[in-house]
Amino acid sequence: MTDKLYPDADAALEGVARDGITIMSGGFGLVGNPENLIDALKRAAVRELTVISNNCGADGFGLWQLLANGQIRKMISSYIGDNKLFEQLYLSGDLELELNPQGTLAERIRAGGAGIPAFYTATGVGTVVAEGKPTEEFDGRFYVRERWLRADLSIVRAYKADLAGNLVYRKTARNFNPPMATAGRVTIAEAEHIVATGELDPDCIHTPGIYVDRVIQGRNYEKRIEHLTTRPRPA
Repeated sequence: MTDKLYPDADAALEGVARDGITIMSGGFGLVGNPENLIDALKRAAVRELTVISNNCGADGFGLWQLLANGQIRKMISSYIGDNKLFEQLYLSGDLELELNPQGTLAERIRAGGAGIPAFYTATGVGTVVAEGKPTEEFDGRFYVRERWLRADLSIVRAYKADLAGNLVYRKTARNFNPPMATAGRVTIAEAEHIVATGELDPDCIHTPGIYVDRVIQGRNYEKRIEHLTTRPRPA
């Protein structure tokens, strides 16, 4: 069994982090972000990136760092909120954006990993989402055709990984990470805990190691959360 463990994020990105590539980055909001690999991409100073991610981090955190550093040319996302810089760059024309309904984004990524080049969905029919895309009627209802998404590099974060690249995610970090791990030409996973091959219960593995090329030990996670805010109930 091949040992896929690399000494750190910088070493894991060697040979795959290049200008102009497309990167999938796991996470949802602030949960499950591959923080160490994002930091290493900033240090690598690769530019003209197309990044596929549910969002682009939050002010001062996650993918926001690459955005603020001028490394991202285009975002393919489903959510802009909580990131003022994202909004400003898009509105000023300095950032290209392909905005997707969230379920459509997830299915496009899953399709890319499954080798399905296109699929039909009713979501977005009759809106700007469907502009320029083929539509077809099935059983009396119209559907828009969406294309798969694939990447040169997928970076994901797991709770546990073994040396063969099998991954287990924890709670809501099991969001965009699993499908993205299958849709990258090269997939690098960072994990909070690394265990020997064979220690993970096969029934509990979420991403089989066949999809993962490189693994690193993650460190110093901030584990930020998005706080629920409320207002006083009216009398």
